[in-house]
Amino acid sequence: MNEKIITMCINALIIIFLAVAGIAGAASFLLELKRDLMMMQQNSYRNERYMRWLRSSGDMTSWLRMAALVVFVIIQLPFVGLVTACTCVLLLSMYDILRLTTAKYKKPLVWTPRARRIYGVAAGVALATCVAAWFVSRNPVFVARWTVALYVLSHVIIMAAVWMLKPVEARINKGYYDDAARILRSMPGLKVIGITGSYGKTSTKHYLNRILQEQWDVLMTPGSYNTTMGVIRTVREMMKPYTEIFICEMGAKNIGDIKEICDLVHPDMGIITAVGEQHLESFKTIENVQRTKFELADAIPAGGFVLVNNDFPYAASREVTNTTALRYGIEAKDADYYATDIVYGKEGTRFVVHTPEGAEYPFETRLVGECNISNLIPAIAIALRLGMPVDKVRFAVSRVEQVEHRLNMKHTPGGITIIDDAFNSNPHGSRMALDVLRAMDSGKRIVITPGMIELGDRQREANEEFGRNMARSADVAVVVGAYNRDAILAGLRDGGMPADRIHAVDTFAQAQNVLSSIARSGDTVLYENDLPDTFK
Repeated sequence: MNEKIITMCINALIIIFLAVAGIAGAASFLLELKRDLMMMQQNSYRNERYMRWLRSSGDMTSWLRMAALVVFVIIQLPFVGLVTACTCVLLLSMYDILRLTTAKYKKPLVWTPRARRIYGVAAGVALATCVAAWFVSRNPVFVARWTVALYVLSHVIIMAAVWMLKPVEARINKGYYDDAARILRSMPGLKVIGITGSYGKTSTKHYLNRILQEQWDVLMTPGSYNTTMGVIRTVREMMKPYTEIFICEMGAKNIGDIKEICDLVHPDMGIITAVGEQHLESFKTIENVQRTKFELADAIPAGGFVLVNNDFPYAASREVTNTTALRYGIEAKDADYYATDIVYGKEGTRFVVHTPEGAEYPFETRLVGECNISNLIPAIAIALRLGMPVDKVRFAVSRVEQVEHRLNMKHTPGGITIIDDAFNSNPHGSRMALDVLRAMDSGKRIVITPGMIELGDRQREANEEFGRNMARSADVAVVVGAYNRDAILAGLRDGGMPADRIHAVDTFAQAQNVLSSIARSGDTVLYENDLPDTFK
């Protein structure tokens, strides 16, 4: 009797253990699937971009994936029983659950309706295959093997879910598109201003919005809502019947992206802030970047106009024949609008804007850096062309706030000046940020940066040049992460920065530790770029 009870207890404990292992395995898989979805979301739900990230990140061959593969091989062995197989699954799962539930991400998953649909389909596919595995084999060891295989293949499952839902998403998006188009058609008096460019478009959008708000009811696309769906969401959720001006930021990573937005909003006027080496991984060539950015100019009717930044050769060289093209720039006396007499310091900038009519208007702003003045010029030009009084424009410019993480200057209680240029660094913007840093004449000048990304074949060359410029502008360089480390360090050495002034660290937390040990009152710290989770 005692032996029977003991046997029953042992069997009960084994069943409980197997259940715990199964629950842990399912939880681990679902958490891993959530992380895969987060990375898919950061790659715009595009399988081709997600696959490029997989190849560059090494995520498919991480040590944890390899450990899962080893477990998969072990439980294939004929002498490995169910308890041993589930023990391996349990140990791997518990570690993965701990890792994923404590991980911190710069841009965590946003549970949009689309994200929920993809996650539901991916989890449903995995569950269906597990049920099928049981009905085919009637063998719990086989099912344990299959669950480990699912974990190893979670990337494939999330891509399959995105592919399966493509027709559904297209139908849903078409409904949203048609609704936004209906709203815009119902507002014939609405003026639409399109803004695009390799960089500078978000800052220009904010500056223009602040200036025009002095006189009109203005709506701008918020944050980085610069895709077609972001514009659609802005129109459907934020457009009011009394809105007079719609400032529409237009982003692009592929040819045709700008045209798609223009076909929806039909801009009356536009700004092309730059044509430069940004997103070359998807565009491949600078000529493709130029072609895409000028899709905005091509969409503007004859009665409108487009402001083009002539400081960029690939913008200056592109002719516009369908509408009026007005050129602008810094010290560009052959342009229609240009700025001269730029004087900036820690409190702001003074400059003079010249107009095609020969007028010269002095302005003061809290903004610093040549790039910010470059972004202000077209905003001022549009306000003047819309008939806004100069005094009102001047007042608005004096009140323009710095856009967060875009050459934003702050002063700490400890007397340290922070130049925050952490958003989306590029070759042109980084040079201007370093120019601002070079102008700081008290204390040490410190740069903290992981370098620049999405530059295609120019990636290493651009980051080496960045390192050389840094050596000329800064006293101390802190290089974060391994993604661009070799290129930046090579540039720093080539630029003559002493080895004891160079610090290479793996994380921003380590960079902060270095900073706290070397920074003193009067120093200036430039944060140049902050890579998203898709980059190491």
